[in-house]
Amino acid sequence: MKNAIILLIVFLFVFSCSAQVPPQNDKEKNEMKPSKNEDGEWDLTVIDTQFDYFLNAVAKPVSQYTESYLKNRNTQLVAEWNSYYFSGRYRNVIESSIDYDPKEKYGLKFEYKLYQVFAYVNWKYGLRMTGLSVSDTTRF
Repeated sequence: MKNAIILLIVFLFVFSCSAQVPPQNDKEKNEMKPSKNEDGEWDLTVIDTQFDYFLNAVAKPVSQYTESYLKNRNTQLVAEWNSYYFSGRYRNVIESSIDYDPKEKYGLKFEYKLYQVFAYVNWKYGLRMTGLSVSDTTRF
């Protein structure tokens, strides 16, 4: 009986040690970076099946924005997003920082898609961000 208990304790100890995930030291794994597609345009990949639905059915069309408006908003929103990420707030929603250079000319399509990522997070998770316009924070 003693041997069975000792064996069980050793097994549980080994199992508990192997189940732990080491902390990530590689900052790049937790950072969204813009990249250029085959056409040389900046692109942003969002891996969420509902995001395409949101863009097509819920989000305001790109024609309602100007590139300079979106760039100004994105600059604010990225700063807010990154401050949440680095402070550990909203860990269940914000899993990475965003590498965004406000001096870079990304183009209207990219700026629109990035802005809609913030609107989408508000729509799906209810995370209110101060850089979003009032009309983009309405939950349906």
